[in-house]
Amino acid sequence: MNRKKVVITVLILGMLGAFLAYTMYNKPHVDVAETTADISITANTLLNEFSTDETTANVKYLDKIVAVKGDISAIKIEKAKGIITLKTNDDFGSILCHLSEASTQKISDLKEGQTITVKGICTGFLMDVVLVKSEIIN
Repeated sequence: MNRKKVVITVLILGMLGAFLAYTMYNKPHVDVAETTADISITANTLLNEFSTDETTANVKYLDKIVAVKGDISAIKIEKAKGIITLKTNDDFGSILCHLSEASTQKISDLKEGQTITVKGICTGFLMDVVLVKSEIIN
């Protein structure tokens, strides 16, 4: 009798796990261009919050659409995707914005030192704060 309960429990947990995996895999992608930013902030403030208390900043910004205003310190294209680096007051950190395909097409209109706002999904902090699927707002 106990063996039967264990087998049934394992089957139920397996089916639940498969359902959750299927649901997460088929989760619709967020269209950053069409979605309003959850938070608007400057590049300096965003990096400072992650540098000061990464745990609190993760709760506040991780997986949220963030509009960041700052000055461009570098522009490059890697593997056909544009990457804009926004300058901060910290010599060792910046905001890395990995652009969408549509925004990569507009990268030639930008120049270093220009102030822009970029909207993207915050994926965390590794010396730099990283935004993905970023769109150039202005």
